[in-house]
Amino acid sequence: MKTEAAILVETGKPLELVTLSLPAIKPGQVLVEIGFSGACGTQVMEWRGDKGEDKWLPHCLGHEGVGTVLEAGSAVTKVKAGDKVVLSWIKGTGIEAGGAVYEWDGKKVNAGGVTTFQRHAVVSENRLTLLQSGLPPELGVLLGCAAPTGMGAIFNVLDVRAGDSVAIFGTGGIGINAVMAAAFAGATPIIGIDPSPTRRALAKLYGATHVVDPGEGDVLAQIKAIVPQGVDRAVEASGLPMVMDQAINATRQQGGRAVVIGNARYGAELTLNPGVFNQGKSLMGTWGGDSVPDRDYPRYGKLLAGGRFPVRDLLSAPYSLAKATDALADLAAGKVGRPLIDMSLA
Repeated sequence: MKTEAAILVETGKPLELVTLSLPAIKPGQVLVEIGFSGACGTQVMEWRGDKGEDKWLPHCLGHEGVGTVLEAGSAVTKVKAGDKVVLSWIKGTGIEAGGAVYEWDGKKVNAGGVTTFQRHAVVSENRLTLLQSGLPPELGVLLGCAAPTGMGAIFNVLDVRAGDSVAIFGTGGIGINAVMAAAFAGATPIIGIDPSPTRRALAKLYGATHVVDPGEGDVLAQIKAIVPQGVDRAVEASGLPMVMDQAINATRQQGGRAVVIGNARYGAELTLNPGVFNQGKSLMGTWGGDSVPDRDYPRYGKLLAGGRFPVRDLLSAPYSLAKATDALADLAAGKVGRPLIDMSLA
C-alpha cells in the first residue's frame, strides 16, 4: 500500500510531498487513515533544525491527529478497524511497538511511534485513544498535544484551584489550552503574556482576564501591577530561557509554583538566581502536562466540546497536506493559534 506524506528531507528547507510505501504492520501496531493533523512548535523546531543535528533524516513529522483505524496488528486489543481515534505523542495504555520505517524511491524514511503529516500512518497501539462521541474530529486534534500539555499543566502539575492567580507566558496553542483550563478551574486573575497581538487577543477570548505585552516594558512590573504579591501559579509555554526566569520570578513567595512546558532551542541554557528557592518558590518540569491519555483525554474532550469557549476559532483555516510547510511557517510567525491540516483537501 502507498500513501502521500509531507516529509522532512533537509532541515531549513520546505517539506517534500512524496509517495511512501507502507510497511506491513507488526504486532502492536495499527494502520490509521489520518483525517486531520495538527502542528506544534516541536515540528517547527525540527523543520528549522532548532533541536540540533537531526540523525534520522529523511523522516515523517507530526504527533497529533485524528483518524480511522483501517487494520489492527496482532496482539492489539485497544482499538479495532472502524474506530475513530486520537493520535498523540503521549503514551497511553497498549503496546509500545516502536516506530515504522517507510520507503520512498528506494530510500528508508524513518518515523517514531506516531506521525501524522501523511494520509496513512502505522502507529503504536499506545499512541491511540478512542475519540469520544460528540467531539468533532477537528477539535479532537487538540487532544493529541495542545490540550493534554496545556490543560495538564494546570490540572495535574500545578493543581490550580478556584481563586488562584495564574500567569501564562506564551499564548499559542498550548498556552491557550492552559488559559482555558485555568478558567475552568475558577482561577482569577488569569494573565496571558505574549508579544503577538493575535495571540493576546486569543488569550482574552479564551478566558484571560488580563494580557501583557512584553514590548510595553518590564513584564514582572506589569504582572505585579495586577497581582502585587506575585501570582500563585505560572506556566511557561514559550521555550525561551529568559521567560522561564520570568515565570518563576512572577510567582509569590512561600508557595508560588511555576512549570516549564516550552521547548528551548538546542544548546540554550537557563540561569537562575538561587534565592528564588529560599523564598519558597518551586520551578517544575512536565512531560505532556503529566497527562494520562486514557484517564484525562475524555475529560479534556468534554471541556473542549462543552461550548463555553469557541474552540474551533483556535484552529486555523484548513491547510492541505501540500501546504504543510506553510502551516509550520504561519505557526512560527504567530499568525495562527494552531494549524489544522485537512487530508480531504487536494
